[in-house]
Amino acid sequence: MKNQPMIQLRNVKKVYPNGTVGLKDINLTINKGEFVVIVGLSGAGKSTLLRSINRLQDISEGDIEIDGKSITKASGKQLRLIRRDIGMIFQNFNLVKRSSVLRNVLTGRVAYYPTWKTTFNLFSKEDKLRAYEALQRVNLGEKIYVRADKLSGGQQQRVAIARVLTQDPKIILADEPTASLDPQTSRHVMHDLKMLNQEYGMTVLANLHSVELAKEFGDRVIGVHAGEIVYDGKMSETPDSIFDQIYQGQKLEEVNE
Repeated sequence: MKNQPMIQLRNVKKVYPNGTVGLKDINLTINKGEFVVIVGLSGAGKSTLLRSINRLQDISEGDIEIDGKSITKASGKQLRLIRRDIGMIFQNFNLVKRSSVLRNVLTGRVAYYPTWKTTFNLFSKEDKLRAYEALQRVNLGEKIYVRADKLSGGQQQRVAIARVLTQDPKIILADEPTASLDPQTSRHVMHDLKMLNQEYGMTVLANLHSVELAKEFGDRVIGVHAGEIVYDGKMSETPDSIFDQIYQGQKLEEVNE
C-alpha cells in the first residue's frame, strides 16, 4: 500500500469571510495505510486542514482528492459516497448523549441506508452484529445498551472509535481526540486508533497537542504554523529540537524529505 496516494491536497488555500487566512498554499500527499500526526500551536490551522479534507468547510482555492476523486468538485450522491470513506473523530466525541451506545455506534452505517430506514432505526441484523463486534474491539461490549451520557469521557471516545470501525472507512480524521482526556485514557484511545490503522489498514490523520503521544504513535509528523506546513518527515528521523522549532514557526525545508 506504500506510496499509493489516499489524500492529496494541491495548492489549497482557505480564506475566511473576515479575511483571516486559514491555510496557505498547502501541497500534501498522505499515502494509504499511513499513521500521520499533525502538530502545532492552537490556531495554527490543524483543525482547518482536517475539516477541509472532509469538506466540513469549503476551501477557497485548490483541490483535494480522496483516493483519486476530487471531494472539492463533488456534489450530491458522489459527495456522499466519498464522505462514506472518511471517518471523523472529534474532541467532544460528537455522540447523541440520550441514545444508547448501540444506537450511537450504528450511526456509522447511516450512509449505507436510505434516510427513512435510519429514521426508524431499521438497521439490519448484520449491522447490529457489526456494531457489537466493534464495541468488543474497544472493550465496551458490556455497555451496549447504556446511555452514552452515563459513560466516562474515555468510554465515550471509544464509542466514537467503535462507530468509525462500524462505518468501515478508508480514512480516519481525528481532531484532537485526546484533548479532554487524562494521560492514561489518552494512551488507550491512541492504541485503539493504532489498532484500526494496523489491523484494518485505515489511513489515520490525527491532530495532537501532545508531542509525547505524537512521538509514541505517529509514523510521520507534519508541523503546521500560521496555516502553512513548516515540517514533514518520518517520526523516527525527527529529533526533539524539531518540535521546538515547529512551535516557533520556523520553516525546516532543509530537513524535510
